[in-house]
Amino acid sequence: MGSRTHEAPSSGALTLVATPLGNLGDVSDRARTTLATADTIYCEDTRRTRVLLAALGIGGGGRLRSLHQHNEAALAAGVVEEVAAGRQVALVCDAGTPTISDPGRRAVGAVVDAGLRVTTVPGPSAVVAALSVSGLDTDRFVMEGFLPRRGPERRARLAAWRSEPRTIVFYESPQRLLATLREVREAVGDRRTAIARELTKIHEEVVRGSVTEVLAHWPDGEVRGEVVVVVAGAAGSDLAASATPDAATVRAALAARLAAGDSVRDAAARVAAELGVGRHDAYEAALALRPGSPP
Repeated sequence: MGSRTHEAPSSGALTLVATPLGNLGDVSDRARTTLATADTIYCEDTRRTRVLLAALGIGGGGRLRSLHQHNEAALAAGVVEEVAAGRQVALVCDAGTPTISDPGRRAVGAVVDAGLRVTTVPGPSAVVAALSVSGLDTDRFVMEGFLPRRGPERRARLAAWRSEPRTIVFYESPQRLLATLREVREAVGDRRTAIARELTKIHEEVVRGSVTEVLAHWPDGEVRGEVVVVVAGAAGSDLAASATPDAATVRAALAARLAAGDSVRDAAARVAAELGVGRHDAYEAALALRPGSPP
C-alpha cells in the first residue's frame, strides 16, 4: 500500500523545525513560536534542546521527548497517534534541519502514510551552508551523509565518486577527517575541495583548495569542531586537473604517501598520476624526501 494522496481531517500536525547550527541569531520568529506552542517536542537529545529553549526564553516543561536512531522505529506509531489526536508535535535535531542525516525520517514517513499533516519551519542546514560557501558548483550536488566506517561498502562508495559528475557533500568527524581526505584523494584524485568547520560559530573556518592543499592546512593533524566536506564532482575537477601543481604541492603529496608506507617508486607513480606531473620529476622529488637525503 502506498501513502495516501490526501491528508485526513485533523487539526494536528507534525512540524519539522530547523534549529541554529551555532548562532542563536539564526532562529526565525516562526521557529520560536512553533517551539513555544507545541504540545510535544521530539528531539535528538533532550538536554541540548532544553538548553536551546532556555536560551530562547521558552520553557520546556514536560513537553520534551527523546527521539533518536535507536528508538525512532518504536516511537513512530506514538507520533502518529499524537498527530491524529489533534496535537501539535514539533521535531528538532541537535542542530540544523531534522531528518538530514539525523533522526526523524521514520516518524515523518509514518505520519505521511497515515494521511496526516507534515509541515516544516525551514531554516539552518549545514549541507546548504557549506555548499553555498564552498566556491564549487552548486547547480547539482549529492548529499552522502556519513561515509560507511570501513570495509567494502566504504571502498565502493569512494570508488563511485570517480565518475560522479555532481558536487559531493558529506559529513565527517574531526578525528577522522584527515584520514578520510587521504582516502578521497587516492580514490578520485586531488580534486578541489572545501572544508567548512564550525559554521556560524565564533571559530568558523572554510578551507579551500586541492585535497593536498587542504591536508597541509592542519600539519599537526588536529582538527576540531563540526565539519562538512564538499568535493568537486568529476565534471567539476577539470580546473584542478588542468593547472600544474607547484613544487610544494607535489612534495606535500609525496610526503603523505611516503608517511603512509609507500615506497619511493610507488609514491612517485601515484602522485604523478593524481597531480598530472612527470613521473621522473616525482621520483626525484620523492628520493629527496627520504630520511637521510641531503637537503
